Amino acid sequence: MTQTKTLNNDFQDIITGRRSIRYYDPSVKISREEMKEILTEATLAPSSVNAQPWRFLVIDSPEGKATLAPLAKFNQSQVETSAAVIAIFGDLKSEENLDEIYDKAVELGYMPQEIRDMQIPKIKAHYAAASEELNKETVLIDGGLVSMQLMLAARAHGYDTNAIGGYEKDQIAEAFGLDKERYAPVMLLSIGKAANSGYPSVRLPIEKVAQFR
Repeated sequence: MTQTKTLNNDFQDIITGRRSIRYYDPSVKISREEMKEILTEATLAPSSVNAQPWRFLVIDSPEGKATLAPLAKFNQSQVETSAAVIAIFGDLKSEENLDEIYDKAVELGYMPQEIRDMQIPKIKAHYAAASEELNKETVLIDGGLVSMQLMLAARAHGYDTNAIGGYEKDQIAEAFGLDKERYAPVMLLSIGKAANSGYPSVRLPIEKVAQFR
């Protein structure tokens, strides 16, 4: 069944009630329309120079899940029972979209033309000089930002998630026909309606993880 959309605007509940869910109600599906809404909300996350290097592969068909299953190692329950597993990648050639992004910003009045004309050459020069390691580090950071926002957006829509790092990262792109030299895997994210409530987890006290100077 398709889950009835229930938007939650209580941010405190969203962040404190989030759980890492491994077993989902397999009867609950997410419509393509609502999945696009969730992804759109996730892409409001920040990214370096607004290059938006994140790319999403939504795996929700039986065929797609069958392809993913042998790559997901110890996360079979999420693959089998979730409404979808979203493979999140970082585009190592995201600078190719800068003209489109900045031109649209000018068109919408978000950015003056002279600022666009000043920034684009500088940013492209930075990308041309940047090492492969630096570029990959940048897109992975941006991919982490969008992934967290995606988890919160999903919860606002009444769904649950689980961030998955245990999978064959060196095989995932090619398995789905993507260029593995261009698309760097960030994580898998299962999404659906929890079959159980999950359990809370302990967080270290702020005194242990933060300093004030």
